[in-house]
Amino acid sequence: MVGSESEGSLTCLEAVTAHSFEENEVPVSSGKHRMSEGKDCGGGDALSNGIKKHRTSLPSPMFSRNDFSIWSILRKCIGMELSKITMPVIFNEPLSFLQRLTEYMEHTYLIHKASSLSDPVERMQCVAAFAVSAVASQWERTGKPFNPLLGETYELVRDDLGFRLISEQVSHHPPISAFHAEGLNNDFIFHGSIYPKLKFWGKSVEAEPKGTITLELLDHNEAYTWTNPTCCVHNIIVGKLWIEQYGNVEIINHKTGDKCVLNFKPCGLFGKELHKVEGYIQDKSKKKLCALYGKWTECLYSVDPATFDAYKKNDKKNTEEKKNSKQTSSSEESDEMPVPDSESVFIIPGSVLLWRIAPRPPNSAQMYNFTSFAMVLNEVDKEMESVIPKTDCRLRPDIRAMENGEIDLASEEKKRLEEKQRAARKNRSKSEEDWKTRWFHQGPNPYSGAQDWIYSGSYWDRNYFNLPDIY
Repeated sequence: MVGSESEGSLTCLEAVTAHSFEENEVPVSSGKHRMSEGKDCGGGDALSNGIKKHRTSLPSPMFSRNDFSIWSILRKCIGMELSKITMPVIFNEPLSFLQRLTEYMEHTYLIHKASSLSDPVERMQCVAAFAVSAVASQWERTGKPFNPLLGETYELVRDDLGFRLISEQVSHHPPISAFHAEGLNNDFIFHGSIYPKLKFWGKSVEAEPKGTITLELLDHNEAYTWTNPTCCVHNIIVGKLWIEQYGNVEIINHKTGDKCVLNFKPCGLFGKELHKVEGYIQDKSKKKLCALYGKWTECLYSVDPATFDAYKKNDKKNTEEKKNSKQTSSSEESDEMPVPDSESVFIIPGSVLLWRIAPRPPNSAQMYNFTSFAMVLNEVDKEMESVIPKTDCRLRPDIRAMENGEIDLASEEKKRLEEKQRAARKNRSKSEEDWKTRWFHQGPNPYSGAQDWIYSGSYWDRNYFNLPDIY
């Protein structure tokens, strides 16, 4: 239902990349108000057995994008930096990038499971499954999130999932979103900063996510770091939009020296590799301890490495025989999405399932292809409004208007906020005043040494003074 037109695809790209084409800054991810306090977060029902019931749909279904052409915008912008292009609000989805980034936390149960395991290889399997699951919600999300304004924040508290998260847009140029999540039982800390790098290839846009992601399992005194794969959105000019993730993701256990190297495979000429992920967990001497395989849109399995290698060898032989029997009509690479040989993953005997994606709700296609988790990210009620800071993106009028189906109002508000942000930046430059982040500070990642944004603390004290007026 999301536009198969070029515009839809570009939209998706941004959602996927966490980078926006508007002149706003890119956001961070974060968390929400404590639901244990019995607050109803807008659209949800009251508490049931102590756990809040969340809404299962948005206030209004999405608008069709079929009457809009992204090419009519892009053709005027050839040679421009993509981050400078202002996209019409019709290509957005009613979430800030800070909220979109929070979707990393949908499968938090994998972190809790990792924390409960005594074997370090089994813990790494769960961490790898979590890293793969973090990008799963991007599939078919063709609406781009709103760019967070500088100083924008988002919080999410999910007692039922056992975490709370805070995020802040910490930089405008380059756009950087920082987030910090922690387990409510003090079993983990998960944090990072994201600043995507975009490349426009004519028919596709490639987003390389810069920034380190760190997971600390406190009970084991272990820390893992990794970066996300590259995302590519195809057919941004015309045709049916489709997404692929590719590149190597290296997860390092800084305590044991174990590594998990995952290869997100490009689809290939015949689509056989579409969505596939595979790799190995190896010890510090590079001995293979375990093989992992699956699809980032679907599932991840583990199996003995010797069994996996034997299967791969046999599969390669069969593939070569198929190729030799096929006639190749053209050597030109197509940008159309290839049809994979099989929609599901072949399960190698002896494999163990590590993660499987939850089905999307039946109304997902009318709701921007949101997952059930995404559907509740913008919930708010009067009691919550009295607790969250005025910078929380639940209070952004353009996003709220779009969620309510008021597209014209959303467009007007989006333009007003962008102009207000530009004016504030101009005033700061006149007075030579530097922007000060509130909840994060710049510093080296304690494990990788890379430049990072570190949570400064005190957000949950609820003492919100001298906050910027960004809305």
